[in-house]
Amino acid sequence: MANSEEQITQKRNVTLDKLRNIGIIAHIDAGKTTTTERILYYTGRTYKMGDIDEGTTVMDWMVQERERGITITAAATTTFWNDFQINIIDTPGHVDFTAEVERSLRVLDGGVVVLDGEEGVQSQSETVWHQADKYKIPRICFVNKMDKIGADLKRTVKMIEERLGVKTAIMVLPIGREQAFTGTIDLLERKALIWGSDELGVKYDIKEIPEEAKEEVEKFRHRLIEQVCETEDGLLEKYLNGEEPTVEELKKALRKATISYKLVPIFCGSSLRNKGVQPLLDAVVDFLPSPLDIPAVQGYNPKSQQQEIREQKIEAPFSALAFKIQLDPHVGTLTWLRIYSGTLKAGSYVKNITRGKKERVGRLLLLHANHREEISQGYAGEIVAAVGLKETTTGDTLADEANPIILEAISFPEPVISLAIEPRTKADQEKLSYALSRLAAEDPTFKVKTNFETGQTIIWGMGELHLEVLVDRLIRELKVAAKVGAPQVAYKETIKDRAEAEGKYIRQSGGRGQYGHCFLRVEPKGRGEGFEFVDAIKSGAIPNEFIPAVQKGVKEAMEGGVLAGYPLVDIKVTLYDGTYHEVDSSDIAFKIAGSQALKNAVLSARPTLLEPIMKAEVTTPEEFMGEVIGDLSAKRAQILETQTRGKVKVILAMVPLAELTGYATTLRSLTQGRASYYMEPSHYEEVPKNIQEKIINKEK
Repeated sequence: MANSEEQITQKRNVTLDKLRNIGIIAHIDAGKTTTTERILYYTGRTYKMGDIDEGTTVMDWMVQERERGITITAAATTTFWNDFQINIIDTPGHVDFTAEVERSLRVLDGGVVVLDGEEGVQSQSETVWHQADKYKIPRICFVNKMDKIGADLKRTVKMIEERLGVKTAIMVLPIGREQAFTGTIDLLERKALIWGSDELGVKYDIKEIPEEAKEEVEKFRHRLIEQVCETEDGLLEKYLNGEEPTVEELKKALRKATISYKLVPIFCGSSLRNKGVQPLLDAVVDFLPSPLDIPAVQGYNPKSQQQEIREQKIEAPFSALAFKIQLDPHVGTLTWLRIYSGTLKAGSYVKNITRGKKERVGRLLLLHANHREEISQGYAGEIVAAVGLKETTTGDTLADEANPIILEAISFPEPVISLAIEPRTKADQEKLSYALSRLAAEDPTFKVKTNFETGQTIIWGMGELHLEVLVDRLIRELKVAAKVGAPQVAYKETIKDRAEAEGKYIRQSGGRGQYGHCFLRVEPKGRGEGFEFVDAIKSGAIPNEFIPAVQKGVKEAMEGGVLAGYPLVDIKVTLYDGTYHEVDSSDIAFKIAGSQALKNAVLSARPTLLEPIMKAEVTTPEEFMGEVIGDLSAKRAQILETQTRGKVKVILAMVPLAELTGYATTLRSLTQGRASYYMEPSHYEEVPKNIQEKIINKEK
């Protein structure tokens, strides 16, 4: 039943309109990986169904994923359904691994959003939805776990419309509720699909619609047809004249409406119980775009700086985006590429346009989780992995040297938590540096910095789980013996006022001296607006060649802050005056002067500390709600709202990250282990004065 590798290669010669690049995205525990495992089984890509609880999943192949039962890294695979090639990326649901979702969405053409039929739209569902909005990705929704107690398709659809602000098109209705869920009714085709005779769900029966459901089916079908016709004038006219469009016409119009974000088709099922997955596969083929359906990719020419577009065609000049670097113990570094135009051959040379370096593509591979299949070339629209690229990192553009283009890179959030790490022995020192640099190349949200005052190595990540997994990989995968400190919050510093100051570095003691002298003005910028340097020097008070040195000095001083050693952010620095010496002035002197001037100016501009605030969602049985809210309030939380979801209460709050250390344990003990929580970084806010003093004194 499973596709052999030869069959995959034979089938691969598909035309672009028969190609689908999709991502499976969702909140943690909504059932993304189980859904992907079922897709692989029903399309014949695997012999056996993978099970998360048994640790036998294909897509969650890392040891850490199987142990924890969560997805940590995006896994890609290629499979076939009715002559259509589907490239699937299964993404993590946990916010700590948001970089994996961000980079996958950047290169995909369509998305399947999996929702829990009982929980509905949860916080991370909203986050990934908005990430997909950013990249304008057409989506279909799969309401999973319809066999769960409290599962309700109509309530979930209402939440999708209210919380995500989209128009939905309900394509199927469930047959039976909760434990009695046996299948779905296809509204367009007016037929009931019932799973039951085959335990693995490969076969299902197509039956007449049950008598008791006919009235509801007609009501929902009528509404669906109306919604589809409203998106296309020709069909609307036909419909208003009392003529019902054919199923083919409706599907064609719905495909257009889905690709242009006018409608989001909704399907439902239970992946774990093997029900409803085949209609979802049909929907991927019927309604999600091929590379030909999405606009030509945009970029700019590095020589002329003019905007250019590339048609997603095999005949066009080659261009591709590197969106993920993966360390592989057998082949070294794998670079995942989305080919946007042209053809890439194994053994050929390409230009890394972003870095201006020539690279040789040693081998090309098709991915199937952690298994690989060698191919001789990759075509426009495909997702492949290249072996042998030495300089390429996440977000770089590879292109034909004669037709250069730089595609839009991928932006990643800043890490919010850090911890100190050190080797257990002197011999591990070099291994640690090498291993950390390899992990940082793989993960753009993982940063490594050295504190020059203490000599400590500090690693930064998106959350405690993120750092925990990285440290685990260091020890087990990369065999580095390391000791780690307690997690620390990533505070930042900024200013509240405008101020001016001078910086002067003059050393003249016989022979050639040093002379740098500058005046800076600092002003606060809006939260999250970053750093801006303005050169306002008039009539050559400082020669042009020394101005970059002042800017470098300013940037270095900002890294170390002035209050408690945290980086300075959201600040505008204007260099407006200074003096120089014909002989003694140098880059180093002006760099030091710039650094001094910045520190002096910031100290006069009411510096303050900022802390990361997390958006938290706590789900708890009603009887513990009072204790949970009381505990959150003691943690300086701002309670935004409480909601009722089925039999549980959901508390939404903004909480300083500094107060959430070990919160999982606290919550378990408060609620007899019956509550759960989810959090994601929201924004930075000023730390209250009394707490600032404690932090500053501690750092000193």
